[in-house]
Amino acid sequence: MSCGEDHNVDCSEILERVYVFIDNELEDATTDEIRQHLEECAPCLDQYDIERCVKKLVHRSCGDEHAPDALRQRILLRLTEIRIETSTTTIISTD
Repeated sequence: MSCGEDHNVDCSEILERVYVFIDNELEDATTDEIRQHLEECAPCLDQYDIERCVKKLVHRSCGDEHAPDALRQRILLRLTEIRIETSTTTIISTD
């Protein structure tokens, strides 16, 4: 994914690390890099918000239990499909 803007880090790299960022499991320098990118890039911020909401929903639904691996994989697959659909729609609508 790319928003078409020039960033220090490509949008696809940021989105690959969003879950780790949400869990605060990154080094400070990487966290700052992602935070800065999200401040500058509305499409990535939107995707971050969606993934953060899904993660909260899964956590709330599963209580203190960890989500089953199969559920996590289905959610990640669906998020990837949505990203692809959104990217394709954006590319088609800008042509």
